[in-house]
Amino acid sequence: MDGQSGKRLVVVGDRVLIEPEEGEERTKVGLYLPASAVDKQSVQGGRVLATGPGTPIGAPTELDEEPWKIGSGEARYLPVQARVGDFAIFFRKAAVEISFEGKVYLVVPQAAILTLVREEGADDLLPEMDSPF
Repeated sequence: MDGQSGKRLVVVGDRVLIEPEEGEERTKVGLYLPASAVDKQSVQGGRVLATGPGTPIGAPTELDEEPWKIGSGEARYLPVQARVGDFAIFFRKAAVEISFEGKVYLVVPQAAILTLVREEGADDLLPEMDSPF
């Protein structure tokens, strides 16, 4: 995510950058959040702005090789399910609030996301590779 000062915000690992939706019991995408969940601030919703590359994993072929051999050095990741543009419902306690270039965002681990709302026609098989951030 490029800021006005020339700085760039990079989301790492299996984290997701979310623009929070505040104080509504019915989300903009039409999901109803029960009053008990909203009042206790146990769950919250927001729009996914950027995602990290995912959880780092080793290549299956490297498991059988001798441990002293030097690998290819290429990082491999199990991608996150969230994509830019999705609406996420997540556990609020797991979110970390940050401020970047005067705006407030939440960084949420994929494990804290309960559900995603995605526009119809989005390809569920391929991870989102292009992000405006």
